[in-house]
Amino acid sequence: MAEKKPTFYVTTPIYYPSGRLHIGNSYTTVAADAVARYRRASGYDVFYLTGTDEHGLKIEQKAEKLGVQPQQYVDKMAKQIKNLWAELDVSNDDFIRTTDDRHVKAVQKIFQQLLDQGDIYLGTYAGWYSVSDEEYFTESQLAEVYRDDEGNVTGGIAPTGNEVQLVNEECYFFKMSKYADWLMDYYKSHPDFIQPNARMHEMINNFLKPGLEDLAVSRTTFSWGVPVSANPKHVVYVWIDALTNYITALGYDSKDDSLFKKFWPANLQMIGKEIVRFHCIYWPIILHALGLPLPKEIYGHGWITMKDGKMSKSKGNAIYPEDLIARYGLDATRYYLLKAVPFAGDGVFTPEDFVNRVNFDLANDLGNLLNRTVAMINKYEGGVTPDYHDTDDEASQELQKMAADATEEYKHLMDTVHLSDALSAVWKLISQTNKYIDQSEPWVLAKQQATDEASAKQLANVMAHLAASLRLIAILISPAMPNAAFEILNQLGLDASTFDIKNAKLNDFVGGRKVVENGEPIFPRVDVKEEVEYIKGKMTVNEKAKGRAAMKQAEEKQATPGVATLKNLKDDIAFPDFEKVELKVAEIKAVGKVEKADKLLKFKLDAGDDGERQIVSGIAKWYPDFEKLVGKKVIIVANLKPIKLRGELSQGMILSSEKANGDIQVVTVDPSLENGSSLA
Repeated sequence: MAEKKPTFYVTTPIYYPSGRLHIGNSYTTVAADAVARYRRASGYDVFYLTGTDEHGLKIEQKAEKLGVQPQQYVDKMAKQIKNLWAELDVSNDDFIRTTDDRHVKAVQKIFQQLLDQGDIYLGTYAGWYSVSDEEYFTESQLAEVYRDDEGNVTGGIAPTGNEVQLVNEECYFFKMSKYADWLMDYYKSHPDFIQPNARMHEMINNFLKPGLEDLAVSRTTFSWGVPVSANPKHVVYVWIDALTNYITALGYDSKDDSLFKKFWPANLQMIGKEIVRFHCIYWPIILHALGLPLPKEIYGHGWITMKDGKMSKSKGNAIYPEDLIARYGLDATRYYLLKAVPFAGDGVFTPEDFVNRVNFDLANDLGNLLNRTVAMINKYEGGVTPDYHDTDDEASQELQKMAADATEEYKHLMDTVHLSDALSAVWKLISQTNKYIDQSEPWVLAKQQATDEASAKQLANVMAHLAASLRLIAILISPAMPNAAFEILNQLGLDASTFDIKNAKLNDFVGGRKVVENGEPIFPRVDVKEEVEYIKGKMTVNEKAKGRAAMKQAEEKQATPGVATLKNLKDDIAFPDFEKVELKVAEIKAVGKVEKADKLLKFKLDAGDDGERQIVSGIAKWYPDFEKLVGKKVIIVANLKPIKLRGELSQGMILSSEKANGDIQVVTVDPSLENGSSLA
């Protein structure tokens, strides 16, 4: 009988689909993904949940403004978010939407239970409401108050910076005040419940000690929400609707509650610090009122900020993960996100810091270590990794000790969600391994091995230690950078199907594997000045400026008689910019699926190069019979910087067209055109 695995349930907040998600929004999901991957590789049965919070006045107003139904709007936004998580290689087991029928039915039952047992009562709310925050505020809580000439309050600004409006309506209230003492006692008896610990002190000093007020949990002034079964003119207000997703996704109080019984209570709920109050006050009280155990840990992480403060679309200073992935690859983007945010603080994004991390941490430290090791094994050992043996020379002992210490430190830090520090622990091992090359001087041993058997033996031992260390490094970075981890193992000729962090050791290395003959750099160095400018150009403030310029240009064109009204989707570019793009004709010689990547196809093309060019494209969905593409001639962007996608090198881009319904079709050209010919 197979050993029963311990369970681990990790969640992200469910995201409000009111706009495009930037890297600050994406951090939580990537961080939770790293935790989920780490726990799976440590022998746990993991369930990882993320999703979208789709109800509320803001969504209703947004949809109305766009001239669509709220459901249409949230369907489109949810699809965008799912696509982003796929692009970030997020390994979630479920994606809950608050518009899902399973969720709506469960919320109605939960609300009715709380109403029946007297925890919810009907009353009237009069006060200030922020549509953007979906939150009520008292006058004393407002950051700024507007008054008329007679001194009467006419409006104000919430602590978040959003405007509030006066609301006077019938609504249901949850008796939060009833449970304030219980929650205070729970905090005291569970000191690790909220992390970092400073967040708990904030909850106590800012909310519990001043007195916990009852919470409005329904609205009548809009209809886009879950109707209250006992009083359908009311819709369930955000917190009971949104917070309960963590249990409704598991089938709580449904015909099939097997997942709930298996995984609840959650082991870790990851959230941004801005929503700690809702998750650490409202959520525990709701669960307690339902008679359910509380999550074991709620971690309220810091933000990725900019030099000028919090990253936001409204401030025009956001950067988006898709732009970073397209330019620098998935693993560089994931590494930066996880490295940028310390455990108890905020991280500050700058283009310079991002580029330096790519060049120094990834290209110099890790990438160069792999390149040197593979090259030396090919040169000195005929391309085959020697068997590993613990040895007592000083340099090897230093490496052996660092491997053991770094692995132990890494596991402790991952267990306690110190993700940035955990990566730093791995980089200690990377640094020591690079140092080991200089200490061992394999080039000297290579000169001596022809006449000195001991030197030959020592040289083999050095190569084995280098390969073993890289194998261990790959296993440890796999939660953060899964594709890079696969590629390291592939280049070393090792099995890359699974990662076993639980049993990861330096001396588990088994030799006799053929390394690749010409390993491609997994993290190429980039030009600092050029890439800093690229990132700056992708930041929202610049895009807005471009947009305003484009609008002005369009207006000027419209004002010119006889000039067509152009329907371009992107900003105009100057001819020198177009000249930088090299378009070539290429013939598809072979095509196949990328292993463990349902969306990706791998093409071999004759584009007039010395050998076949490989391009990876995410069009598998539209070409189930992809073999029929063989022999077709297509147009490629030939000088696009090569990147790695799921461990496969992609040397360019195949041009496709997008139909009105979203379908993708590869652009083919006349078969008489010569392979490698340029398009002008």
